[in-house]
Amino acid sequence: MSEQLPARRGGGEIARPDVDGRPAKRSGILPAPAQGFGLTFAQIFRRVTTEEYPYEPKVTKPRYHGRHVLNRHPDGLEKCVGCELCAWACPADAIYVEGGDNTEDERYSPGERYGRIYQINYLRCIFCGMCIEACPTRSLTMSNDFELADDNRHDLIYTKEQLMAPLLPGMEAPPHPMRLGDDEQDYYVREPEPASPAEPVVRENV
Repeated sequence: MSEQLPARRGGGEIARPDVDGRPAKRSGILPAPAQGFGLTFAQIFRRVTTEEYPYEPKVTKPRYHGRHVLNRHPDGLEKCVGCELCAWACPADAIYVEGGDNTEDERYSPGERYGRIYQINYLRCIFCGMCIEACPTRSLTMSNDFELADDNRHDLIYTKEQLMAPLLPGMEAPPHPMRLGDDEQDYYVREPEPASPAEPVVRENV
């Protein structure tokens, strides 16, 4: 079997054969080096955008995928129910979750279970957002915080305490009994209220 040799380069030609097997010609009049340098020189006269980071913090887009946040209900209970769906959905295997059982004396979430251990390894995370799509209670969301660089690998494994949203006025740190109703359904079938700065709530007609 004879091998077809690549076409030789000529003036104003490239070594990509067309349908007929002949080298295709460039559409421009100028030779290839002149076209390349012309693009370079054109960039010289454009306005340069200089960002003064870190002295001036960069403003990200509203839907930017940054550091994760574990949100709370308006009474302070955790929205995470320890279902581990986020860990199963993560393509990089960056999330580790262990669920625990709620009791009447020690309740952390409205459901039967809560996330007893929650860790995200930011050495593996690719910030794809599949974990927040899999979360059934919108417990896990992504903030605009992107400053995650560190010089210690161990510090880039964030624990539950680091990921939990801060307590807002009117919230009570768990464990405590349910304040918004008598059962779990009262926490999800209700008029939406702002719960956390990391989770903007849009009012809907139920």
